[in-house]
Amino acid sequence: MMRSLYSGVSGLKNHQVRMDVIGHNVSNVNTHGYKAERVNFMDLISQEIAGASEPKENIGGINSQQVGLGALIASIDKIMTQGSLQTTGKNTDVAVSGEGFFVIRDGNKQFYTRAGFFNIDRDGYYVHPGTGLRVQGWNSRTDDKGNSYINSSATVEDIRIPLYQKKPAKATTEVVYESNLNQAVEIVPADATAEQIRDFIEGPADKRRGHATTINVYDPEGNKRELRLEFWKTGENRWTGRVNMENATQVSVNVTGPGNVDTAVPGNDRFELGFSSDGRLVSVSDGSDTLNDGKLQLQLSYRIPGNPEPQTINLNMGESGEVKGITQYASSFTTRAKEQDGFPMGYLEAFSIDNTGTIVGTYSNGVKEPLARIALATFTNPAGLTKEGETKFAYSMNSGDPNIGEAGIAGRGKINAGLLEMSNVDLSDQFTDMIVTQRGFQANSRTITTTDQMIQEVLGLKR
Repeated sequence: MMRSLYSGVSGLKNHQVRMDVIGHNVSNVNTHGYKAERVNFMDLISQEIAGASEPKENIGGINSQQVGLGALIASIDKIMTQGSLQTTGKNTDVAVSGEGFFVIRDGNKQFYTRAGFFNIDRDGYYVHPGTGLRVQGWNSRTDDKGNSYINSSATVEDIRIPLYQKKPAKATTEVVYESNLNQAVEIVPADATAEQIRDFIEGPADKRRGHATTINVYDPEGNKRELRLEFWKTGENRWTGRVNMENATQVSVNVTGPGNVDTAVPGNDRFELGFSSDGRLVSVSDGSDTLNDGKLQLQLSYRIPGNPEPQTINLNMGESGEVKGITQYASSFTTRAKEQDGFPMGYLEAFSIDNTGTIVGTYSNGVKEPLARIALATFTNPAGLTKEGETKFAYSMNSGDPNIGEAGIAGRGKINAGLLEMSNVDLSDQFTDMIVTQRGFQANSRTITTTDQMIQEVLGLKR
């Protein structure tokens, strides 16, 4: 039987497979995260009719004579190029810009996908909606000071976004002060009465020799209380301060710092600030102890009704010799409380996702804190992953082990929220390949029919 008959058959089979792959690509042209495939052919083993001979002294060499036996499928490659990003506006949708796959898990089975059309289920888990598989990453933890943090070096886990969960109140532990006390004002007499000091602070601007600043702080129950600090000039480069806490008792301040012993008198509500000749804060004192190095802070102590435990707040005035915190220059009073770290109880109302994959929650009390971080996995040979359907990939022996970590680190791409990655199928390429495949199939069928006609001629020789 003629070899060309079998060569034509192999060509038909191979072009059928190529058409199958093209059809699959076209059918997934609008599948998010889909990666196109292509078919590569290679020739089948050739039968040697005559071997090659080497050149001799009086005659040249002769090449071998071989007849090919058709074609084989060399590979079906996955084209892992980046697909275009489509805006959706949905905050749970995410897309990878660059290398990497989202990690999703079904029990002990771990899969990988580029399709980030995720949702939140009834229990608050971040899931792949087509399969219910849970997205992997790292949930936030709380340290001993009540601050949230994410340990992305730990083992990945199911991401959970607890919408409408309560955030307990946090008592204020630190207040940071900044800006300036006017060096040009007159000194307040040492024998000034409380009423005179109040007039110096709150009176007309041309008579003002002091300044007051207030900020709302929170107790352990989340109650808002006004903290007021008053400052007045009592000497060259020296100011006296007084602290007052709304609806609190036993209010007192004392110096805290390395090497200082708490010898402050209970109920002492006054302190002193010392400045250098160039306006920099250099010391704080409570009348018994003085701190003149490093962070210059006072500890405010107070009690609230119904709670026998004393509450404390660190009043951060700045750092010794630095131009931050409180300064003393011949400029307008601008001293203010910059920030405090307490808040009342709140509910998780919304969240957003940044480029690192960090999910940041927004609470009804105005607090924003990290809730979780989405993990990405990269592979040495991503084209070696096994397709599992439902836009999922699985590890194979030739993909390499998954390298799981944060987005934007170690070659991993960035995560974009409110976007989805479209299929990377190019229809113009697919239609062109479709035409070439059709012609290839037709040509191979002609090989078969022509060979059949030749065989028919041989059979007719006997007539």
